[in-house]
Amino acid sequence: MRIVGLTGGIASGKSTVSNLFKASGIPVVDADVVARDVLKKGSGGWKKVVAAFGDEILLPSREVDRPKLGQIVFSSDSKRQLLNKLMAPYISTGIFLEILKQWASGAKVIVVDIPLLFEVKMDKWTKPTVVVWVSEETQLKRLMERDGLSEEDARNRVMAQMPLDLKRSKADIVIDNNGSLDDLHQQFDKVLSEIRRPLTWTEFWRSRQ
Repeated sequence: MRIVGLTGGIASGKSTVSNLFKASGIPVVDADVVARDVLKKGSGGWKKVVAAFGDEILLPSREVDRPKLGQIVFSSDSKRQLLNKLMAPYISTGIFLEILKQWASGAKVIVVDIPLLFEVKMDKWTKPTVVVWVSEETQLKRLMERDGLSEEDARNRVMAQMPLDLKRSKADIVIDNNGSLDDLHQQFDKVLSEIRRPLTWTEFWRSRQ
């Protein structure tokens, strides 16, 4: 079984690439979906986060107000690090359980779509690691257009993440998404051919070192 790590940055086009994998019949374990599940009302993750950030982050239904929580953590490095620390164990467990489900169903290749792939060291379990990269200028422009943010707000969200240039330097495969959708599809087809190739034992053990 090959586990592929997919990451990128906000407004880089990672979700588009993730959807291309799904459309190609490759199962995708989405860390954002797992994160939503572990923040459901009454869950262990929910209790930890509410204890740390208070009832002000809750909707009247007592579910977490994710946009409000996002505003809080994107404006403070310490609060963002605290949230990541609290959520990491629950998200990691959820991801591994989803991988096991896909493996049990007979999947030969599984893509793990995780924004914090390198930050939480999950890249050591994946081969190859794929980074969807764009320039900072493109990233800011797309984020502002997509979410209707000011340049300052968009820059704060970009700066809150590991720089894409650094992720690019750590990746096995880089998808340059500065161009057109056709360009993206051409690069994706090459990546798809690569990950469908059986992983050799040498590559497997090298990926664990």
